[in-house]
Order: sequence, then C-alpha cells, then structure tokens
Amino acid sequence: MDSEQRHHHPSMQRQENASLTQESWKVFQIMAEFVEGFERLAKIKPSVSIFGSARTAPEHPYYQLAEQIARQLSDSGFSVVSGGGPGIMEAANKGAFAGKSPSVGLNIVLPHEQRSNPYQDISLHFRHFFSRKVMFVKYASAYVVLPGGFGTLDELAEILTLVQTGKTSRIPIILVHTPFWQGLLHWFEEVMVEQGTISADDMQLIQLVDSPKEVVDAIFSHYEKRGFEASAEEQERLMDL
Repeated sequence: MDSEQRHHHPSMQRQENASLTQESWKVFQIMAEFVEGFERLAKIKPSVSIFGSARTAPEHPYYQLAEQIARQLSDSGFSVVSGGGPGIMEAANKGAFAGKSPSVGLNIVLPHEQRSNPYQDISLHFRHFFSRKVMFVKYASAYVVLPGGFGTLDELAEILTLVQTGKTSRIPIILVHTPFWQGLLHWFEEVMVEQGTISADDMQLIQLVDSPKEVVDAIFSHYEKRGFEASAEEQERLMDL
C-alpha cells in the first residue's frame, strides 16, 4: 500500500479523525485548567512560590527550613504557593497552613511520586506541566527555591528566562542554602558568563541566603520602594505569559 492509498484507506482515515477529535477536546481541557487557575489565584496576591525536592523527608533539615520560611512568609502577609506534593512542597504548605495567610497547592497528576499533601487552603489539580508553570509565575511576588532535583531546576530556569527576557516583572529569585547552590552559581559565573551565554548582569537576578529571616527581608527590601501592586505595563506583560 503506497502513501496515497494509506491516506485514503477508510480504517486509517477513521483513526486519524478520532485522533484529531481527541486532540481537539484536549484543548478544552487545557483551557479549563487555565480558567480555573486564573479565577482562583487572582485573589491570593501577594504570594510567594516555593520550590524544592519532592523526596525530602519530614525529619530532614531542608524540610524544617522550608516549613519555617513558609510560616514566616504567611505570618508576614504572603500567600504561599507550592506544587502541592510531598517533601519540600508539603513543608511549604504546612508552614503556610499554620500561619495567617492562605496555603495554595498546584498539584500535578503524575504516574509516580506525586501525592497531594493535606495542608492546602486552596488546591488546584493539573494534568499539564505547562499550564501549572504559568500559575506559579503569573501571581508570584517572589520565587523561593530550596534544594531539589530536575523539577526544581526547571522552575528556576523558567523564572530566570522570563525575567531575563522581560516577559515577566523583575521579582526576587531567592536560592536557599549556600552549600547546595554555590557550585551551580560558580558554574554560571565561570562558564556561562565567561563564554558569553549569559551576561554578568544576569547574575544579579539571583540572591543566595540561608535563613528564613533573610528570605523575608530580601522580599520586603525589593518591594519597599515600589509596592506590591503591578504597574499597568507589568500587568500587560503578564497577559502575554
């Protein structure tokens, strides 16, 4: 059967039509995720998105550090947004849940590893990483990144790219725990800056701290002169995320 015959074979045509219909309906599922996210998260500002490993056990110092950071942010008036799962995500939601401001979980449906933690005042569920990632960025006043794996690096690279390219507002991007992140930042400087793939000024997008107080202080220091409300220009930019 040549390519023209295959294209017009009735059974293959039906399969193609069914696949196209399935893909078309998938668009509506994606739209629904965005609409629900926009409607439910627009009310939580100001908020801080916290990232870190799903594999960190509750007795680990990183977990306890994340919980303390989230509690202090929550008591300072920030909603805390995490990925809704275990590990650092759970610690972030747990700390915020005990504080004064909302604890938000952006849960992702995965075959393995992800389970929702019980410390969420607002809980959304996503099938698509890309729509979930937009929600992390769109309403965030700051990004706080604790030790983690590929998913954590993915979120870090996402926000650095968006700020660097001007697609979103300049917000604090805070890495927590110097021993974990120092090697990566050294590589940024010694390899990426040196070879011109990023500029030396891009390193100013990142802050490296070690304590919950330093996290809170860094965020308030950034906003003390300009306030938390986005300007008209920034709001317009966020519409194009």
